[in-house]
Amino acid sequence: MKKLIFFLFLLVQTAFCCAQEMDEALAYQFFQQGEFDKAATLFEKLFNKTKNDNYFDFYFTSLVKIKKYKEAEVILRKLVKDYPLKPQYAIALGRVYQENGRIEESTKIYQQAIANLPKDENRYRDLANNFYRFEAYDMAISTFLQGRKALNDEQLFTYELLSIYRFKKDKPMLIQEYLNALPGTPQLMSQAQNVLASVFEDNKDYQLLQVALLKKIQKDPQTEIYTDLLAWQYMQQQDYEMALRQLIAQDKRTKGDGANLFNAASTFLANRAYPTAIKAYEYLLTKGTESEVYLQTRVELVNAKYELMISGKYDAASIQALANDYQAILSQYGKNGQGFIALRKLAYLQAYYLKDLKKAEATLEDGLKVQGVGQLELAQLKMDLGDIYILTKQPWEAILVYEQVAKQFETQPIGNEAKYRSAKLSFYQGNFEFAKSQADVLKASTTQLIANDALNLSLLISDNLQQKTDSLALQQYADAEMLQFMNNQAQALVKLDSIDLLYPNNSLADDILMAKAKIYIKTSELNKAVTVLQTLIATHKESIWIDDALFTLADLYEKRLNNPDEAKKLYQQLMNDFPGSMFNAEARKRFRNIRGDNLGT
Repeated sequence: MKKLIFFLFLLVQTAFCCAQEMDEALAYQFFQQGEFDKAATLFEKLFNKTKNDNYFDFYFTSLVKIKKYKEAEVILRKLVKDYPLKPQYAIALGRVYQENGRIEESTKIYQQAIANLPKDENRYRDLANNFYRFEAYDMAISTFLQGRKALNDEQLFTYELLSIYRFKKDKPMLIQEYLNALPGTPQLMSQAQNVLASVFEDNKDYQLLQVALLKKIQKDPQTEIYTDLLAWQYMQQQDYEMALRQLIAQDKRTKGDGANLFNAASTFLANRAYPTAIKAYEYLLTKGTESEVYLQTRVELVNAKYELMISGKYDAASIQALANDYQAILSQYGKNGQGFIALRKLAYLQAYYLKDLKKAEATLEDGLKVQGVGQLELAQLKMDLGDIYILTKQPWEAILVYEQVAKQFETQPIGNEAKYRSAKLSFYQGNFEFAKSQADVLKASTTQLIANDALNLSLLISDNLQQKTDSLALQQYADAEMLQFMNNQAQALVKLDSIDLLYPNNSLADDILMAKAKIYIKTSELNKAVTVLQTLIATHKESIWIDDALFTLADLYEKRLNNPDEAKKLYQQLMNDFPGSMFNAEARKRFRNIRGDNLGT
């Protein structure tokens, strides 16, 4: 008999649980579908049975959604009376008053809830969380701030307040809270930078931060983290000179080791702020040879001058002075480590700017004899030497060097790069079919950039060899590319312009435009580059270069013409129209960055 009673009990319990689960699933379904009348009925039933506050939240929200304020008020008054130690019911009642326009009554309940709190950190946190649950965000903030005051600790509830200010996009208070927290919690710096960058929409927002920081620095000049954040703020606005000024002042004040400034100089260099980078490196050199970054700084200073030189107009005397700087580094520090980089750049200047091919060849051949250099570094030297052999009209020597590297690094990126350079040499020589066959093999390369370049070369050849006379126009184009390779940009432009005159109605119009754009970018004639790219995009929508042109133009607007809005439009066009492009992933990243998405978390 006892077994039968127990069995029946289990049966009833099971049926009860199944019924509750069905009611719960149906209630959530009604809520998600916006059928709040039906959801309220079921959640009321579930709450009355279980007194589970999760059900209460949905029940209460459903009543508010259908504006049954009177019914909600009656229920909540009873719950407040029955459960005086549960503040969520009083807060929910305040929310009902607020929704019903009874602001004074709502505010009175909220303030009373805060005033009745004992001096207990957890009780303040619980009450604030309940305010947050019922979307009374300002009262949650008031609770945390009152808790700080009552407990006499300005660092309490930092993370909670940051979260609410960020949710509300309250930029001034978010700034103030970070500035309040950073001196005591410097590990928040990275988060602060990511969050502020994600919520700031324009330079006005950065100005808010700047003003707040300057006030803090004036009041507390010894707090270095404020200077760090101010320098970051200037960098975000691309005001690199001001960033450098702050960092140098800080370094002098703290008698630092220059590590932060060295890292900042790398950022200046990466963002093409070459004069600012040069000033940073020159300041670092004043620390003397005992500085840990002295050799790196000396090399990077010359590299920055190198980048500045080749990015714009230059004269032979300046290039020669730069070559002498590299030679001095090699003489003093040898050809290993940083000296190896100096050697390669010296050879590049000798070959492509000073036009001294014999010296360039000798420099690289000397580099190949250096002991203790890694195989990959030696392969890079061989590739550079192969390029010089092309310029000195030793194509077979070039092919031999490329094949050595390709064989040694068969499945690695540098091996594929060697194969591609060999295909380009065949193209320069007019061996179009052979060049295409080499490019077709490389289209399956695991290196996306090489695969894309190989595809473009293959299509360039196949698209422009439809008729016998096409090979003559294509040879002119190949000659122009060879001139670009030799860094004879002016002659390359003349050769490109001659193609239409010699071979009217040729099929190279889009290829010519893209080649011109690359030349104008190389010579820093950016307005001309923009015009050419815009023409290509507007008039050659089926071109193999169209996604390349969109990305290149967007990059110019973003990085060099300070027009992020125009860049964002072009990145979006690229993503929408060419989802399979190799530029798509980078375009998406840059689009999100300009839009202000938080990529750091």
